[in-house]
Amino acid sequence: MNPAYLIRDTSEIYSPALIFYRDLIVRNIALAVEMARGPARLRPHAKTHKTREITRLELDAGITKHKCATLAEAEVLASCGAAEVFIAYPMVGPNCRRLGRLIKKYPGTTFQVQADHPAALRALSSAMLAAGTMVEVLLDLDVGMRRTGIAPGPQAVALYEQIARSPGLIPGGLHAYDGQNHQEAVADRESAVRALLEPVLALRSELEKKGLAVPRIVAGGTPTFPVWAKLDVPGLECSPGTLYLHDNGYGSKFADLSGFTPAALLLTRVISKPGPDRLTLDLGYKAVASDPPAGKRCVLLNVPDYEPLLQNEEHFALRTPAAANFEPGDEVYAVPTHICPTCAMHRSAYVVSGGEVVDRWEIVARDRMLTV
Repeated sequence: MNPAYLIRDTSEIYSPALIFYRDLIVRNIALAVEMARGPARLRPHAKTHKTREITRLELDAGITKHKCATLAEAEVLASCGAAEVFIAYPMVGPNCRRLGRLIKKYPGTTFQVQADHPAALRALSSAMLAAGTMVEVLLDLDVGMRRTGIAPGPQAVALYEQIARSPGLIPGGLHAYDGQNHQEAVADRESAVRALLEPVLALRSELEKKGLAVPRIVAGGTPTFPVWAKLDVPGLECSPGTLYLHDNGYGSKFADLSGFTPAALLLTRVISKPGPDRLTLDLGYKAVASDPPAGKRCVLLNVPDYEPLLQNEEHFALRTPAAANFEPGDEVYAVPTHICPTCAMHRSAYVVSGGEVVDRWEIVARDRMLTV
């Protein structure tokens, strides 16, 4: 186990606990800036950490542009003084009015949203007019994930033209999230990015020929971040999300992300020894994300040769030939496979620096609504 993970005094840590390693987070942020070739080419996603403190660490590193998925995350970013906040999620229903209130409350922050449908643009325009404000809108492109967005082509051109002529809306560029690209080989991911980029650049060219501003292309997630970061595309902003905290899911799969160190662990304790080769931990699936399959939701760092047997809401049972070395109350360190939803399961994280617990950071934006 990495000695940086050891905590000298755990007597006040109530398990199962989310642990943030501040020094590793700072190091991961610096590496992301270096790979992007400067903070101006980064627009990191806040969906993973959802905290004010990590936002401030980003600001300290010179990062001024941010991405998020919820209005609560946007409010956290704006409350920390972020210059630009892109809400990469369709605004529908009462969230359009909430967006208007958010823009009015934080006049020092420029907000952007995404859209992919004429009806959504009409509703957003009406809400901005009612609020007496304006918002930049990025056209959300479907570049292969088939989740949201519109394919580059004539309909995309028409929709961008609708943004330009809609009261209260400002054309803000293009959003190209390629969350489907999880190819393990770097060359395969590079080929996939090149293939999707060609029609995106063709669309931008056509829009600019029509006299429409396309100030930015926000592109990529964590797996393709190393690919996008190497490209010299004017206006490109890379938007990884997981890297600052990192996890086993990406860390074990993508060799080109090997420089990043998991900076968020779970501290769990043995609660029972139901057999000579059995341990049960207090790490149920209410404390670690359960979207990976059972048995693959985390990696235990200091339990050798273990075999996951059963996980319930508050229990994680396993078999290990080293069971005799553990007693009830002994601590186990675990790296989550998927850190993003794991963070949202915890109200706060214990913060460790230099082997000592130095703070607790609230996972503020785990809630869907803060003040707006």
